[in-house]
Amino acid sequence: MTYIENIYVCLAAPLLVAALCLRSRRRTSLLFLLAGMTACLLSSYISTFLAAAHGVDALVASLEIAPAVEEGMKLLPTLFYLLVFEPDRKDAANEALMTAVGFATLENVCYLTGSGAARTLYLLVRGFGTGAMHVVCAAMVAAGLKYFWDRLSLRLAGTLGLLGLAVTYHAIYNLLVSQTGAAMLLGCLLPVLTAALAAALGGVRHFRNE
Repeated sequence: MTYIENIYVCLAAPLLVAALCLRSRRRTSLLFLLAGMTACLLSSYISTFLAAAHGVDALVASLEIAPAVEEGMKLLPTLFYLLVFEPDRKDAANEALMTAVGFATLENVCYLTGSGAARTLYLLVRGFGTGAMHVVCAAMVAAGLKYFWDRLSLRLAGTLGLLGLAVTYHAIYNLLVSQTGAAMLLGCLLPVLTAALAAALGGVRHFRNE
């Protein structure tokens, strides 16, 4: 196995054991965390294959291939959950976020392993930025699905539209962090600021509803 598979096994094994020991909601959340890590692993295979098939370099692949593949793979566990188990929409949204957290966790660990820990500050900023980006993209899709999913006429179009929005946001992030200096810093801060703004607006809405 390559180092990516080794990292995946080391992280996934205790989560799987814990999921078998837990019950109900906690088990479901752990399984979606594991599903996110699995989606990350499979995304790396698919992106690498497509990049080789089209003969593009790593930068082009990160801008044109990876966002679509990764966001599509992150969405699949949530779609399966909605179609098969028909859960409460709030539960589905929460598990979509857990999938994103699992995806970002494996991606960050692999990036750290591949790049080394010499630039601690850069890795810290990049880690927060990547984690926030995956969570923000998942949150956008999950929030939209809560409104579109119960309307059969909008289910397909709404899901594809939300996926397109997440792919676009992801591609913009990848473009910015591939640069240097202020552009890279802006790229890392963009999803963090987006998440903070969304949290603030959610808190204001909750306060008004009380």
